[in-house]
Amino acid sequence: MDYSIVNITLRSIAVYALALILARVMGRKIISHMTLFDFIVGMSMGSLVANAMIGSESTFLSSIIALIIISTLSIGSAHLDIKSFKIRKLANSEPVTVVENGNIVEENMKNMKLTVNELMMKMREKNAFSLADVEFAIMETDGELSVLPKADKKPLTPSQMNIKSTSEGLMKDVIIDGEIIEENLKSVGVDKNWIHKELKKQNIENISDVFYAGIYANKKLHVSRRNRNKNENYG
Repeated sequence: MDYSIVNITLRSIAVYALALILARVMGRKIISHMTLFDFIVGMSMGSLVANAMIGSESTFLSSIIALIIISTLSIGSAHLDIKSFKIRKLANSEPVTVVENGNIVEENMKNMKLTVNELMMKMREKNAFSLADVEFAIMETDGELSVLPKADKKPLTPSQMNIKSTSEGLMKDVIIDGEIIEENLKSVGVDKNWIHKELKKQNIENISDVFYAGIYANKKLHVSRRNRNKNENYG
């Protein structure tokens, strides 16, 4: 085997392992919505594709070989990740509790290099504005924060109040920017006449006055009017 190919193979494996270790050291907050493997593979392949596109002939060959190696490592890592809990734990770590019974778990915060300000921001994104209302907050392996409110802070559900409820189903777009999407009308079993009647019930005479309208499976129409006279200032 050509020495250059062996050299590229060894370097690719070494860089892949090093990048994974560095990502673990830096902490998961830098890769929100991605696992460590997603982050490493995406970063590596992006760089290699760029090198293959704009580099010299020797760089092109090296990048192609490295891309194949990285892809193979990714597939192999994913397979091992599924088969072995120990490897999964080693590579992607585990969910970490950062709030327990309204108290911040300081040691876990330090280990993840997460500041209180960052924690509070992530909690607000989950509509949790007070630590006292939180039973558990857990940092997932993809950098997302999962929040469990305390029992007395959870919103009531219809089942808890013995109220029967029915699903509205998925909303279908039927009007966008004043234009009716006819193919979606057929899929929900209505026609233009039905749309006009429903709009009149909401005191809308002209389709052009509708910026957006969507219909649920239970034939409920949601309308967002075009706001022609509202001007917003920026800056």
